[in-house]
Amino acid sequence: MKYADGGGLTPAGRRRRETVRLQAAELFEQQIKPSEVARRLRVSVKSAYQWHQVWRDDGVQALASRGPSGSRCRLSPRCLEKLAAYLEQGPAAHGWVEDQVWTASRVATLIGRKFHVTYSVSGATRLMHRIGFTPQVPARRVAERDEQAVTTWKEATWAEVKGRGRPAGATSASRTKPGSPVGRPGDGPGADAE
Repeated sequence: MKYADGGGLTPAGRRRRETVRLQAAELFEQQIKPSEVARRLRVSVKSAYQWHQVWRDDGVQALASRGPSGSRCRLSPRCLEKLAAYLEQGPAAHGWVEDQVWTASRVATLIGRKFHVTYSVSGATRLMHRIGFTPQVPARRVAERDEQAVTTWKEATWAEVKGRGRPAGATSASRTKPGSPVGRPGDGPGADAE
């Protein structure tokens, strides 16, 4: 399942859950037991007891939503705008003149150069998606590719590595029965003794 903003719930979903927790706090203030709160609000008894503990220890404000889960973006909204502008300029404007492709690795390097923040390749990919870009894969093959060597490898080496495989009917899906045919008339022990 893919979630709307990478952390599990949409803002509306977080608000709905927060509302339920705050309703639970109101019921706790009326001395209603967590099991009854769970029944009234149609939540699990475990959740009601956890909320009761949090409410008792830290008060109503501890039941408020803390925003989206997951790690916080290390770039400010202003930096995200700048990053989008840099990506719009293209890779050549930032030193990658060999092609016009933004790979996640290049974007991670660009973020490090411009904002002095380290991002992994997968983190840069998620960040690109967040601001409306996708990493690009080169559409053409590398210039150094030797087609004759690739063909030779496929015909000789791959055929050797791949092997012939098992003959048809040599295996059985059963753990207890071997792969040989069983139960046909004339196939049992002594069948060829005639």
